[in-house]
Amino acid sequence: MSLRKAFLHFKTITHHRHLVMKGCFKAGLYWQGLTHDLSKYSWVEFSVGAKYYQGDRSPNNAEREATGVSMAWLHHKGRNKHHLEYWIDYNINKDPSSGKDHGAMAGMKMPERYVVEMFVDRLSASKNYLKDAYRDDDPLKYFLKSQDHYIIHPDTKELLHRLLEMNAQKGEEETFRYIRKEVLHNL
Repeated sequence: MSLRKAFLHFKTITHHRHLVMKGCFKAGLYWQGLTHDLSKYSWVEFSVGAKYYQGDRSPNNAEREATGVSMAWLHHKGRNKHHLEYWIDYNINKDPSSGKDHGAMAGMKMPERYVVEMFVDRLSASKNYLKDAYRDDDPLKYFLKSQDHYIIHPDTKELLHRLLEMNAQKGEEETFRYIRKEVLHNL
């Protein structure tokens, strides 16, 4: 790991955290904004990020390509409730057609506050990697391209998609107004 890559990775994750913090504050999620992605500064995540830093995509993908698994991602997603992967568990609901337990892995319904943080995280990641080329529909495009492999609860997926679609069509100010008044109004 070079000192230069470590510094650039530190700058990237800190800039991302600041973007998420700003977005969470707009939504009224102050504590989540302050504590977002703190695990990225832990050695298991930071050392991988610095080693595989490229600047235009997640170093976790490069770690996966090099070793077959991203230990940094496994650590990260298990500690951050704004990731849909945190909410994957065994499905204990019965199959209505057979009456048997499914037993398969399934996405559990995420609390709205974490879906909103996931939305802000996706906007911020797009801004962080795309920089001046960022457009309001970029996070939606990424979601649509990737959604087929997600293990996600249908209600969680619907809310995330709705927020990304609204952001693409109406922009951030209108989307954050909707989040505060309609999604998080009870918090």
